[in-house]
Amino acid sequence: MALKIYGVLRSRATRPIWMAKELGLAFEHVPVIQVYRLADPNAPDAPLHTRSPAFLAINPNGLVPCIDDDGLVLNESFAITLYLARKHGGPLAARDLAEEGRMLQWTLWAATEVETPALRAMQNAAAVKTRDGAAYDAAVTALGPKLAVLDKALAEGGGHLVGGRFTVADLNVAEVVRYAQAAPELFPAVAHVQRWIAACQARPAFREMMAARNAEPA
Repeated sequence: MALKIYGVLRSRATRPIWMAKELGLAFEHVPVIQVYRLADPNAPDAPLHTRSPAFLAINPNGLVPCIDDDGLVLNESFAITLYLARKHGGPLAARDLAEEGRMLQWTLWAATEVETPALRAMQNAAAVKTRDGAAYDAAVTALGPKLAVLDKALAEGGGHLVGGRFTVADLNVAEVVRYAQAAPELFPAVAHVQRWIAACQARPAFREMMAARNAEPA
């Protein structure tokens, strides 16, 4: 099998795995757990993890996800999804240079503008025992204007970010906005975002990926 995707699904490996399923690609999933989740990563029966020599030989950064596509090794989840879209084409990929630019724009926007406060909101949500209420409130405050920008773009784009159709840009941004769903009070003000994220998460490939993720140990 040419494509291998490394990383447990309780990581950013959700992104390339969702993408591969959208594209109908055959791939080998190699679970690699984050070392911080293990009580004793040096135990004889420890699973493959991000500091295992075997994995560091593939990605010296010691981070997941990572892919090996017939000898091409890539890490960084969004680099992987953009690469898979461009390689395999179809409606998820850019049709021209302008669309490619917009896909890159929205992907980088999600990574630089939204992911940090969205993660902070998720990590400090009401259900988290060790939550920091002040950090949660700050994250929600930071996310409000970002989701308003997204809401306007979706309204103008007919419910999608690029080309009036579901693309890798929607997938990438949706996977960041998923973290922000831990703060449901954000969403009544952004009806277009609400409809869009529901549609993204209703896609069969997403549902299949999430079912596998939920089956993994927390």
